[in-house]
Amino acid sequence: MKKYISGLALLLVVISACKVSKDVKTPKPDLPDTFRNAAAAKDTSSIADIQWKSFFTDATLQKLIDSAIARNYDMQIAVKNIEASQLLFKQTKWNNVPTADLSVTANTTRSSLNTLNGLSLAQYGLPNHVEDYLVGLDISWEADIWGKIRDQKKAAFATYLQTEEAKNAIQTTLVASVSQGYYNLLMLDAQKDIAESNVRLNDSTLRIIRLQYDAGQVTLLAVQQQEAQLQSAAELVPQFEQNIAIQENALKILTGSLPDRIARTAKLNDMTTPATISTGLPIALVSRRPDVKSAELQLVIANNNVGINKAAMYPDLRITASGGLESFKASSWFNIPASIFGIVAGSVAQPLLEHKQLKTQYEVAEVQRDKAVLQFRQSVLNAVGEVSDALVKIEKLKTQQDIAANRVATLQHATTNANLLFKNGMATYLEVITAQGNVLQSELDLASIKRDQLTAVSDLYRSLGGGWR
Repeated sequence: MKKYISGLALLLVVISACKVSKDVKTPKPDLPDTFRNAAAAKDTSSIADIQWKSFFTDATLQKLIDSAIARNYDMQIAVKNIEASQLLFKQTKWNNVPTADLSVTANTTRSSLNTLNGLSLAQYGLPNHVEDYLVGLDISWEADIWGKIRDQKKAAFATYLQTEEAKNAIQTTLVASVSQGYYNLLMLDAQKDIAESNVRLNDSTLRIIRLQYDAGQVTLLAVQQQEAQLQSAAELVPQFEQNIAIQENALKILTGSLPDRIARTAKLNDMTTPATISTGLPIALVSRRPDVKSAELQLVIANNNVGINKAAMYPDLRITASGGLESFKASSWFNIPASIFGIVAGSVAQPLLEHKQLKTQYEVAEVQRDKAVLQFRQSVLNAVGEVSDALVKIEKLKTQQDIAANRVATLQHATTNANLLFKNGMATYLEVITAQGNVLQSELDLASIKRDQLTAVSDLYRSLGGGWR
């Protein structure tokens, strides 16, 4: 008997070591040797390896990001998702453990005297009621001969890891969003200062033109046009104040706080971009970007789901056992060993009528696995594209910034000269108005380009997978 038991155990071990379905390996993504628009360099390091506190050094910005990571509701939800998946993964570790149910019952059955059973009992002088007292333990265990339980564990663990990556992905997006919102806020501050400065400049010119009008040197048209120029610049101030308040509210909400003002001392021109930016090798994106790693884990889950659905089509081997104490009288219920009973059984169940349904579920799982492969490839392609987009923005915005800065310097000199010539009667008021309008727009454009440069660097940091460390 022991030989048969040992042989059966060995057979179960051999069968359970086999997998009924073959896993699809993570495909090797098509990656370039270097990113487009990246500097050709042998340096394999990347700015994404830098912790966000070292990458974003402004104290106010660090405080905002810290608050967002700790209090943002999307982040808190992601943490709860991790906790839930961790509990589910721990539960799968108990799938191999037999189930056990303890039951205690006591019942009495009275037979009707108008039935054959009741008449028979009465004929032999037996009581017409029967008592039954039972305390029992039922145990059931399913042998994992097709690896179904093993696949369930692997799928649960991959799901748990996927929630970790989801949290990391949210953090990278959150760090980039807060930094970009902060840069936009500094740009609005700078543009508001530019508009207010231009208002003062126009007001000074308007006083001169009015004096000239009083002296009969210019017409009323000159006064009206300069007033319109002043009003046009003044109109921008409340627009920027409105946008500043809205941006402050948005940043506060990102940090999990009620809308309010954000205290800051930094200026837009205080913010600098790195002279050289190291992107590292494209292959590192697969291991660094949370969304790509999540797509890779989805393929692991899909592989195991195929195995689970395939195993459902094969016979189940289940071993059950029941035992306990049973008696027809309460007084002899716990009379040992007379009241002891026990049953041991083994069963093999093969689904028949459900075969078509199970096969369909298996085929759908295979399709889902094919989709996971395609989604992984797409995630890698998107990641490479985002990095390349950010790099070309940084490169071209640097050129735009140089041109815009030179244009601002030229127009500032032109405005100064126009004012001097106007005061000396060597230029018309129209030339002054044109010069002031041009310098206002060029300074506003320069502030926008500066913001776009900082945003592009932040976006590159996120695209490379930085921000979750």
